[in-house]
Amino acid sequence: MSYAAVSGGETRIHPTAVVEPGAQIDLGVEIGPYAVIGPEVCIGAGSRIGPHVVLDGRVRMGRGNRIFPGASIGAEPQDLKYNGAPTEVVIGDDNAIRECVTINRATHEGEQTRIGNGNLLMAYSHLGHNCDLGDRIVIANGVAVAGHVVIADRAVIGGVLGIHQFVHIGTMAMVGGMSRIDRDVPPFAIVEGHPGRLRGLNRIGLKRSGLAELDGGAQLKQLQQIWSQIYRGDAVLADALREVRQQTLLPPAETLVSFLEASIGPGRRGPLPAGRS
Repeated sequence: MSYAAVSGGETRIHPTAVVEPGAQIDLGVEIGPYAVIGPEVCIGAGSRIGPHVVLDGRVRMGRGNRIFPGASIGAEPQDLKYNGAPTEVVIGDDNAIRECVTINRATHEGEQTRIGNGNLLMAYSHLGHNCDLGDRIVIANGVAVAGHVVIADRAVIGGVLGIHQFVHIGTMAMVGGMSRIDRDVPPFAIVEGHPGRLRGLNRIGLKRSGLAELDGGAQLKQLQQIWSQIYRGDAVLADALREVRQQTLLPPAETLVSFLEASIGPGRRGPLPAGRS
């Protein structure tokens, strides 16, 4: 492929690409054939924009991102409440956004759809308006994420599933493929099923994270004990949370309990119920 070199010879833009005046392209960016870059787009250094990618609207992208062929980022939200407000998509560093992924900008003025750092969004996944993703998340092929979904760091989302609007997914949760996720997924949990149900702690993920070695294993041990107290006891969730608050919680247990307390509070969908482990 033939590229035109700009910015001191370090940025390469294919002759068939359309880069609108006003777009900000940092050094070391590569833009492939037939890509379309809108006038309000900012692309950070070292990013690679593949063939037929469309970056539209206000898109701010950090360094070292790889956008694969056919992806569309920053288009108007699929929301009937959208009235043309100048909303944004903000993307961090070192993300891989695979073929034909779609990411919509937010709905109302001053709002953003946000993606952190080091995430992998596999082919044909969709990220709706006003979503907020943390870091090092994996979203597998064909996942449809509705608007206002929050996904915390290091969560893994299996393929060909839907996530309901306003759902929160906690850190290091693992969601099995083809599940239906219509309520919050607690941190460190494994979820699968249609409808989705909690199946237990993500023990393999927790061990791979190094948590098993922290404080001589005390953090993992307490997390397991708190999980059992909440989900295997006879108390309703709100009462179980009050009971576990009577002890000093180490960071992982505090993360779990705080998430569940927020999930049963106003404006949230509540956590998924437990199923058979």
